[in-house]
Amino acid sequence: MGYLGRRIGKSQDTGNPTADGTGAGILDLFTNGYFQRQGNVFNAPGLPPPSALVATGGVISDYPDGAGTIYRAHIFTSTGTFDVTTAAVGSFPNTVEYLVVAGGGGGGQTPGGDTGGAGGGGGGYRTATGFPVGAAPYPVVVGAGGVGGGPLRTNGVNSSFDTIISRGGGAGAIRPPGTTGNPGGSGGGGVEGSPPGAGGFGYNPSTPAPVLAAVPLPSPYPITEGYPGGSGGVDGYSGGGGGGAGGPGPNGGSPGAAPGGPGAQSSITGTATYYAGGGGGSLFNGTGGNGGQGGGGGGTGPGGTGTSWSSPTTTQGEFSKGGGGGGAYPGTAGNGGSGIVVVRYAIASLTAQQKATGGAISYYNDGSGMKTIHTFTNTGTFSTPAPFNETVEYVVVAGGGGGGYNLSGGGGAGGYRTGTTPISGSTSLTVTIGGGGSGGTSSTYIGTNGVNSSVNFPAGTITSTGGGYGSSYDASGGGGPGGSGGGGGATPATVRPAGSGNTPPTSPSQGNSGGAGDYFGPGGGGGGGGAGAQGGPGTSPTGDGYGGIGVQLPATFRNPMSSVGAPGPSGNYWVAGGGGSGYSVSSGYYGLGGSWNGSAKVPGGPYAGGGNGSPYIANGDAGKTNTGGGGGGGHEPGGGTYRGGSGGSGIVLIAYPS
Repeated sequence: MGYLGRRIGKSQDTGNPTADGTGAGILDLFTNGYFQRQGNVFNAPGLPPPSALVATGGVISDYPDGAGTIYRAHIFTSTGTFDVTTAAVGSFPNTVEYLVVAGGGGGGQTPGGDTGGAGGGGGGYRTATGFPVGAAPYPVVVGAGGVGGGPLRTNGVNSSFDTIISRGGGAGAIRPPGTTGNPGGSGGGGVEGSPPGAGGFGYNPSTPAPVLAAVPLPSPYPITEGYPGGSGGVDGYSGGGGGGAGGPGPNGGSPGAAPGGPGAQSSITGTATYYAGGGGGSLFNGTGGNGGQGGGGGGTGPGGTGTSWSSPTTTQGEFSKGGGGGGAYPGTAGNGGSGIVVVRYAIASLTAQQKATGGAISYYNDGSGMKTIHTFTNTGTFSTPAPFNETVEYVVVAGGGGGGYNLSGGGGAGGYRTGTTPISGSTSLTVTIGGGGSGGTSSTYIGTNGVNSSVNFPAGTITSTGGGYGSSYDASGGGGPGGSGGGGGATPATVRPAGSGNTPPTSPSQGNSGGAGDYFGPGGGGGGGGAGAQGGPGTSPTGDGYGGIGVQLPATFRNPMSSVGAPGPSGNYWVAGGGGSGYSVSSGYYGLGGSWNGSAKVPGGPYAGGGNGSPYIANGDAGKTNTGGGGGGGHEPGGGTYRGGSGGSGIVLIAYPS
């Protein structure tokens, strides 16, 4: 027997508290709390303590909402699975909130006449709370942005979370005058004419639904995903703006060009962000329209900017935001931006506290101690307070290069750099995420380089260089130089060289050269270089240049709850694989992405986000978003509708002790 406080009875370790009170004395509140912490007090009615659901998939972001609730968001910038492994118990609901944004539509391009191309519509936007879930996998599809251009322009691709579907944005209209923009989640803009072309239908209850071939719609449409595009100008040579998730695209004016329609704002990731803005229309003689807020580059937000005669460079819809591409005359119309899917729910508590802000924030212990991880999938700011004094670990991956057009080389992976650097005191560091390069077409032949990623750390800016473009049978030169170099195309007479890697040079090296193309007939195009090895050569007898293998992220960033990176030859979390070459006439095969180790093919694949080259007369596959993977080469003899794959956008990771 023992005595504790105002309790008479057995000690805490020998007592046997039960429902009927035998073996236990009377406890005061303080002592009862002590026993509760020991776990030896009966808790009627015997229910387990409340706990939140447990799930994996996407990039994890844990954050407080400012009102006392702590959320976990799963951010999907590429297709994957939201896998609920354990259902919630007690006061935590088995429901989630979702955001589903589809790919934005490509901008319209009018290479002849005086008619401005129209902006592409933003991807469909849907969000809601209270979606019921249980212990099961839920498929997530993230739609790619539509291709900008002339007759070959396309709508964005649908995104979905389980049964929830958002429709891709409509492509912007092109000549002849008076043509209507494509329908979509938000509609593409129309072009100039008398009468002017109307904007394409956007999925919402306020607009009468058109009759779409093979897809009859209820009218009015019951769910708002977006708004219609704007009509073209009557005599101003201007294309209409693409519709956005927050409102319709403005009409083309005289003489002004139309900006894109506004996007819609959501804070589901923990940061207030606009999504699915429309692309701006172009103008024959003047300034092109800015993109709508929430789309891609330009203006107050990321809707793709239209071109003008004096400024023929358009912009893409921003990746992972579903923005519409900018219209073009002259120049090349912008592609739509890829979509995004986010799923969030309340959790019981955070396992650690953040010391800085920026990006998606998660926590993981790889065995060396708890780390706070900031994951940037879009450009942003990493900010530290005055008391901050840590050596941070970083990974900086640039955008991958685009694959070539025909009998082509694969795009090189974006440069990969990792290391540590000290940060002390109050800072505000710009984090730039590079987009992937565009694939080659029947008019360009070669792809374009990926865009650099960087962080301006106090000790010096770390920049990873975009991947080099893939070459083509139809081009005169070899693959482009970059973080990793692009592959050379097949050649009728002279061997097309590979693009050089690690350009400009860094130490350690940020990437490798592509593979050289071979003579047409016995061989084919070379694979794009990867961060782990050079691209495979397009030499006989196989002629199927595989993309160079990527690298696996450091152990700090391999949180099993997260799906950062892509599969590799040894597990997940691989990035920066080179794109495979396009179809080879000699072998009938094509190269796989990220699957050449410098001397031989690696079984399986594609790996590390590198896109596969195309089979006969088809597009090359795009590199995976936020991996820096190179785009696969395309194959389209004699000109036509197919093209090389776009490179995957980059990513930046920053970690420090929690």
